[in-house]
Amino acid sequence: MQAIAIDRFGGPETLVRRTLPVPTVGPDEVLLRVEVAGVGEWDPFEREGGYAQMLGVAPQFPYVLGSEGAGTVVAVGERVRRFREGDRVYALGFLNPKGGFYAEYAAVRADLVSFLPGKLTVEQAAVMGGVGITALRGLDDTLGLKQGESLMIFGASGGVGHMAVQLAKRMGARVLAVASGDDGVALADRLGADAAVDGRREDVAAAARAFAPEGLDAALLAAFGEAGEAALSAVRDGGRVAYPSGVQPEPRARSTVRLSNYNGEPDAEIIEKLNRLIEPGPFEVHVARTFPLAQAADAHLALERHHLGKLALRVAG
Repeated sequence: MQAIAIDRFGGPETLVRRTLPVPTVGPDEVLLRVEVAGVGEWDPFEREGGYAQMLGVAPQFPYVLGSEGAGTVVAVGERVRRFREGDRVYALGFLNPKGGFYAEYAAVRADLVSFLPGKLTVEQAAVMGGVGITALRGLDDTLGLKQGESLMIFGASGGVGHMAVQLAKRMGARVLAVASGDDGVALADRLGADAAVDGRREDVAAAARAFAPEGLDAALLAAFGEAGEAALSAVRDGGRVAYPSGVQPEPRARSTVRLSNYNGEPDAEIIEKLNRLIEPGPFEVHVARTFPLAQAADAHLALERHHLGKLALRVAG
């Protein structure tokens, strides 16, 4: 199969086209013919060896990145009953020892595979798993968001943030979206935020106080910075703030606010919950740009520039 792999950790230039064996399928796995792979905000950290160092694991080169994708099932393991050849699915496989989704085929644990929810296209489903689960873990598991509560989402026009806006609305919250740029504010408005402000140019703290005069009940920080730090002053005493691992600089809050860091770990239960929230539709997974697989290095460089939602790689189809 054709794949984009690295032979050493480093910059975008390490991403090169390789011909590699198709992964073998274990008894509890599904072999997916990948059509589209998501380009995760965390992929450069993996490419540079950050996760290998953090987890103390010895990498096997050539190393194929890509923790999410979608396509068609071409084979299933002997213990797999839910899927069959020809099913259209999306899947997750963070740090998959059999290789990631920057390849024509990927072997993935069956419990991390799902049918496409709602009316999502293959491209949208391919990129939404990681950010959708990260958003939902924050809103549901960490913040325990309740109907009618006021919530600020900081970084609302990015991958995690634009998913969080829609999921929080479906959970019944009032959402103040802090986005990036006029285009980001327009996206947050279109996705149903009750109010949206530009975090680069507007007084976010003032906007938050106007949105929730008695103080915000909760905040999800998909990004952070000086504006975010000022905005946290608008969270009420006893309020909750959550941020996924990897957000830099690491958020700080006063002692009367509960500040929680969390990981967006996938499992069958959270995938099913995410699908249930998306199913009723309409639901927008915003794909800013799709690159050919051979241009994976360009996609990584694009992660560093202003963009809305997610980036993708077209592998096949």
